[in-house]
Amino acid sequence: MAHTFVGGVHPHDMKHLSKDKAIENAPIPKVVRIPMAQHLGAPCKPVVEKGAPVKKGQVVGEASAFVSAPVHSSVSGKVVDVGSYEHIFGDLVTSVVIENDGEDTWAEGLNVETPDIDSLGADELKKRITDAGIVGLGGATFPLHVKVSPPKNKPINSFILNGVECQPYLTADDRLMLEKPDGIIQGLRILCKVVGAKDRYIGIEANKPDAIKVMREAAAKVDPSIKVVALPVKYPQGAEKQLIKAILDREVPSGGLPMDVGALVNNVGTAFATWEAVKYNKPLIERVLTVTGEGIENPKNLLALVGHPIKELLDLCGVKAGANKIILGGPMMGLAQYTTDLVVIKGTSGILVMEGKPVGRYGPCIRCGRCVDTCPMRLVPSRLSVLLEAKNVALAKASNLLDCIECGVCTYVCPAKRPIVQFIKYGKGELRAIQAKERAKAEAKKAQEEEKKKEEATASK
Repeated sequence: MAHTFVGGVHPHDMKHLSKDKAIENAPIPKVVRIPMAQHLGAPCKPVVEKGAPVKKGQVVGEASAFVSAPVHSSVSGKVVDVGSYEHIFGDLVTSVVIENDGEDTWAEGLNVETPDIDSLGADELKKRITDAGIVGLGGATFPLHVKVSPPKNKPINSFILNGVECQPYLTADDRLMLEKPDGIIQGLRILCKVVGAKDRYIGIEANKPDAIKVMREAAAKVDPSIKVVALPVKYPQGAEKQLIKAILDREVPSGGLPMDVGALVNNVGTAFATWEAVKYNKPLIERVLTVTGEGIENPKNLLALVGHPIKELLDLCGVKAGANKIILGGPMMGLAQYTTDLVVIKGTSGILVMEGKPVGRYGPCIRCGRCVDTCPMRLVPSRLSVLLEAKNVALAKASNLLDCIECGVCTYVCPAKRPIVQFIKYGKGELRAIQAKERAKAEAKKAQEEEKKKEEATASK
């Protein structure tokens, strides 16, 4: 095993702020807001109306495409609004607002234990995963049922659970491994059964020795074939392509996916959610997250409901007077926010509050090559930033823009303080817009051709 990858950096992990804080249940909010967009792919369509009663775990948003995942109410109560609200991506998203009745009444058939899950076949397991609305909890939020449905010509022989948690400050996965190891192991076994993977691994960075020990003990007890691999501390060790290289010594090809090399990667939190969905028929309505940073009085790891107001969690942990930045996620890949009027969604791994100094204006690229030396994808980020600053999206695409994993390493090491990742996000957004226009144009042309055929057929009669 290689146990490493090219490039990468070593930022201070800052995990001491919260790593010893056991997971606490966040107070149940009086009102939750459930966005219809909580995953990669098509957003959900609301299936409840204002004034309707709902039960805990009830579907309030149906998946509108294969690459989508249903969303559920995290409380029982009454729908008080269905409208557009602020979202972490900076736009307005259709959301279902539910007033909690305090009864905690589950929808029929949910939160009920299945005694013998070993008797369930792969199709039934996948159905429960789909119905539960599980997505990747490491931040990517890719619908899990899609990920565990590889084409038949790309069999999966190796499954890796990602317990690396390489983002500085975040400790939610670390605490989950320490406190819920058996559920994580069982979730991995379920996922391997669904895809038929024989080789099972759990990758954990060496700065989590307690988690490595606990997970090895749990694996030995439940399934000795599971290998817990201690990995060198280097960011972005937890990126799936880098994790596959480190553990399996396989290179995912440019433009390819892990399934192209017979592998799949999922986060440990995703595995635990899978276990709860299969064993207890419990949809994904809560997650563990870290509230931390130099701007937080009392950092915590919290089990919070999907839809929980961010402001209430900040009030719970206390925000220092000098705090001037809030980031959802980690500091390298998280999204800075301009408002706290947001809610926890499935992908909210952390709430980071900083007391940083303004960075100031960025300068021109000085061609030092630091971003090239540290890029884990072997790209030339400096070239991409210059091209995209000039809005040359086509040439940036030809320079492998889409291979960028947006890890933030290039921006971190840039002495000119260039916002390289922001340029890359802009470029990818422009490409998506171009592709959407091309699809719309092709569909319009197809519709015109079909209409013309109908007219010709009518005229011939």
